[in-house]
Order: sequence, then C-alpha cells, then structure tokens
Amino acid sequence: DINRPQPSATDSPLEEDVRFEFGKNWSAFLSVLDDDRIAEARQSLKEMLQNESLSGMSFLDIGSGSGLFSLAAVQLDALRVHSLDFDSSCVACTRELKRRYVGDSDHWTIEQGNVLDRESIEELGQFDIVYSWGVLHHTGDMFAAMDNAALAVAPRGRLVVAVYNDQGRRSLRWKRIKQRYNLLPSGLRTAYVVAIMGPLEIRSAIGMAVRGNPRSYARRWSEYKKARGMSLWHDLVDWCGGYPFEVATPDIIIDYYAQRGFTLTKIKTRLGGWGCNEFVFVRTGELENKAPGILGSR
Repeated sequence: DINRPQPSATDSPLEEDVRFEFGKNWSAFLSVLDDDRIAEARQSLKEMLQNESLSGMSFLDIGSGSGLFSLAAVQLDALRVHSLDFDSSCVACTRELKRRYVGDSDHWTIEQGNVLDRESIEELGQFDIVYSWGVLHHTGDMFAAMDNAALAVAPRGRLVVAVYNDQGRRSLRWKRIKQRYNLLPSGLRTAYVVAIMGPLEIRSAIGMAVRGNPRSYARRWSEYKKARGMSLWHDLVDWCGGYPFEVATPDIIIDYYAQRGFTLTKIKTRLGGWGCNEFVFVRTGELENKAPGILGSR
C-alpha cells in the first residue's frame, strides 16, 4: 500500500494498557499560567498562521490539553472555537480557562471526544483552521488520527500539526522510557523524570558554560514561556511520560497529506533531533479516497 507509510521504529501493539494522564499534567500547568504565557501563545499562533487576527474564522482544537491555544484563538477574535480532548481532566482544564477568561460564550464550545472516532469528527463539520499540536502521535493510531483531522478542514482551510520526529533507535529508547514512566507508582514518577532528564539538563548547562554563556541555562528556565507560553518542567514530564507514542519523518507527513489534497505552506523541522516537527498545510484539493482503512473509506 503506497498510501500508508511503513511502520516506524516505535510501531507495535501496546504491550500494556498504559496511557499518560495528560490532564493531570495540564492541571498542574494552570497553576503557573499567567497573562505573559497567554500573550506568548497568541503570538505563536499568529506567527504560525501568519495572521494578526482570526476574525471571521472557525477554529478546531484537537487535543486542547490545558485549553491555552483555544483561549488564544478566542482572544484573536475567531468567529467560532471548538475544543476537543480525549482526557476528561484536559476538558476540565479547558473549561476552567474559559471560565476564568471568557465566561459564558456560545462562540467557544468544549467537549470530550476522540479524534479516532471518525463519525464524531464528521459530525463536527469543517473548520477554517484545524489545530492539533503534539497530539496525533499520542492517540495509539497516528495515521488514522491524521486522516480524521483532515476531514475537519474546510476547502482552502489550514491544518496545523506537530508530530514527533523519527530518530530511529533513539525513538525506540524514548518509547521505552515513556512506557516505564506510566508503569511506575505515581509517587516515583517525579524522581524518574529527574533521573532521565537531569543528565540531559546538566549536559546542556555545561555546554552553555563552555561556550562562555553560563547564565544562558538559567535564562532557558526563566524564559521558556516564550516557547508558545509553555512551562519547561511540565514539558519535561510530558517528554518522559507521553504515551502512546509514535513518530514520523517530515517527508512521511508531507507526502501523506499531499496525497490527500493538502499543500505544505510552512515547516519547522528538528534536523534529526528530538522534539516535534511542525507543519502548516492548506487544503487545496479534494479529500481523496486512497485505500481501505485510509482516508475516505468507511
């Protein structure tokens, strides 16, 4: 089947019924969320979409997490925002942000749902912007999630996705790290994150000092919110625990969506390193029926 990529280094049936509790991590993140982080999220969204305003546009947030980017879309005057997440705690976080910053509004709707549920995604209709950042690779069936996300994009609409970069054997190692995190008792998980990420952070600090920038490491923690308004500690927890976990090279994602009527307009890659490759696509063609079990089939 030329339409569906071959399995990557991390593709295998789930050995355990384990899943990272993203909602608990995002609930903790809300304690550090402030106006500066929200402003950084707005700026990130404007830069990614190359729009100063989302006025007149509809916005679907697949995997809303904390709700930060749904809120950013609302504050950028999106006509309609719909937030969707599988995790009930993430839904609660998103509702809490709406309560704090927006109040009662029919322009922002929030629901618990699964991007793998094709029928439910079809019932949502189509949106000018479909945003799914670092989500599709955590569903347990990334390519089915990619297909279903595409269904929600209106003609000439944009699809914004971020997917973990495939590093081959290193990605397989990260898969094992994530599985172990989720099999640990909750009381040991913080220590596990420190044990895994501590050496990497120490190496980063030493490297900055050797290059003559000893204060750069401290600034990395204090200024990390400039990275889309995120929190470094909560991202470290996510990197150690985010499971299910799949990866793909940039060309796999680009080719996969190109065959389905999407044109790449913006990309940011990790150049073989860890983290997410970032993509913006425009739907320029018809959604193609490629193969049984692939986009367009029922």
